[in-house]
Amino acid sequence: MKYGIVAFPSKKVQDFANSYRKRYDPHYALITPHMTVKGVFEANENEIKQIAENVANVVKEHKPFTLKTTKVSSFAPVTNAIYFKVEPTDELLSLHKNLNDIGFNDEDSYAFVPHITIAQKMNSSEHDDIYPQLKMIGAEFEEQIDRLHLLYQLEDGSWTVYETFRLSGAE
Repeated sequence: MKYGIVAFPSKKVQDFANSYRKRYDPHYALITPHMTVKGVFEANENEIKQIAENVANVVKEHKPFTLKTTKVSSFAPVTNAIYFKVEPTDELLSLHKNLNDIGFNDEDSYAFVPHITIAQKMNSSEHDDIYPQLKMIGAEFEEQIDRLHLLYQLEDGSWTVYETFRLSGAE
């Protein structure tokens, strides 16, 4: 089964992201707007129990972090995804690194670029038409994230929460 670890922003940020996702993101109905902290990996029922325990241990060492979006950006030409850029704070980078160190059955396929996707799976002409317009929107938000969510993918392609973990490290 496929799993991933994400942080969900506030409803305000989700609603703003969804106002674009419903038009430009074919995954709109499959997953709530989120910032991936640990990308997709495979695990069976026995492995995921141990992984969840490992995640619980990692989050005990990390305090809540600030999720700060600063602008709209794009991964083009690598992919035609458009996203809200999230500032890569030391705490967030450390959390990502520690989650990668706990023995998942995966390999990072991309460098960690914290973001919230608002558009994807477009052809180049669609991307080139939409991106300049989206770059002009204000995408500045700042809020505290105090929990992470281990998600799993259902047969219909949608994602749901397996377990939620509170970031409880010492201040």
